[in-house]
Amino acid sequence: MNRQSIFFTISVSFIISVLLVIASFVVLVTHDYRAKEGQLLDKYIPVIKMVARQERVGIDENFLKNLEEIEYTLFLDTGKINAITYNPKTKVLVEKNHPKFNDVFRVLSLDNTNYIYIKKRNDTLLIRDNSSSSSNSLLYITLVFSILLITIILVYLITLRKLIPLKILKDKVKTLGDENFDFECCNSNSKDEVSLLGMEFKKTALKLKSLKEARNIFIRNIMHELKTPITKGKFLTQLEQNEENNEKLKSVFNRLESLINEFASIEELISSSKNIEKKFYFLEDVIDNAKDILMIEDEHVLSKFDNKKIEINFKLFSIAIKNLIDNAVKYSPNKQVTIKNENENIIFENIGEELKYSLSDYFEPFFSNEDKSKDSFGLGLYIVHNILKANAYTLEYEYIDGINRFICKKDEISTI
Repeated sequence: MNRQSIFFTISVSFIISVLLVIASFVVLVTHDYRAKEGQLLDKYIPVIKMVARQERVGIDENFLKNLEEIEYTLFLDTGKINAITYNPKTKVLVEKNHPKFNDVFRVLSLDNTNYIYIKKRNDTLLIRDNSSSSSNSLLYITLVFSILLITIILVYLITLRKLIPLKILKDKVKTLGDENFDFECCNSNSKDEVSLLGMEFKKTALKLKSLKEARNIFIRNIMHELKTPITKGKFLTQLEQNEENNEKLKSVFNRLESLINEFASIEELISSSKNIEKKFYFLEDVIDNAKDILMIEDEHVLSKFDNKKIEINFKLFSIAIKNLIDNAVKYSPNKQVTIKNENENIIFENIGEELKYSLSDYFEPFFSNEDKSKDSFGLGLYIVHNILKANAYTLEYEYIDGINRFICKKDEISTI
């Protein structure tokens, strides 16, 4: 594992924390044992001294009775003593040995009862503490440290789980240069920094993908739209040179220039998220400009609209209308389109067959590839959709009695 990695740092921190917890547990258990040992010695040494003094003068029934009153029982029978001291369940709580006289003092525990074992020279005594009770301090300490250890482990695992997307994200970012825009790993509703970072990278990847598609559409549109003026120009160069043909040739070059400017505007619109500049223009001026760009005769466009002012970006909106007129004329048997308006909405009507797919499908770039028809609606409506959206319009479609109706619907009323 890389020592500079966050995962390595967190793992080392976790190991150190666990070692510190274990060391603290050992120290606390040792301290607790010594504290218990001191308490037992303080409690039983007076009793031992009392029994030792009485042993010199002789232990009688009266002394045994006095011991019972203070909740102690003295065992003198060797069998009873051995039954307790040699019981495998008996635990030694405290043990003290006299190095000179080989005297032994022990505090034993059996069935939650404490016993004082004394071996002095050839005498053996056992005193039962009838008031003894087991201490659960060790159990409490163990429980607390177990909870603490489990908590540290859970926090470590949760932290790793939170950071795992970061590792996946790192690998995804490496492939971003290879135009791999798949950031589905970053889908998350979490609000932590790693998830938010992943979502931001996903947004960036989608924007780069959009930029790539914009470039592709831009190039494809250039190839498609330049064919007509180039064909006309080649045809005019083969004709006799006169003033009329020269004027037509000039119009072809003007057309080429306007197309280049149009493509630049489309590319800027699709690839940029900045707000476009909008002003109020008469609808008739916008439609006339669209017809000039398309180089279409007036007889193909029937104007049945009120000349109202609309708030738009003149250049871009003209391109959208140009595409709608071009599509309507191209796919109509009579090669005509009727332009109307209802309140703030602009309507384009043409006779023809109904769209085969939902209108939203045609908003997808390169959707036209599905039917292998390079002249289909896919690219044009994709551009129209983006331009209308930037101008606060939406495109709707309906088919009534053999007539296609494309409606540029204003999102907010702003016409005057």
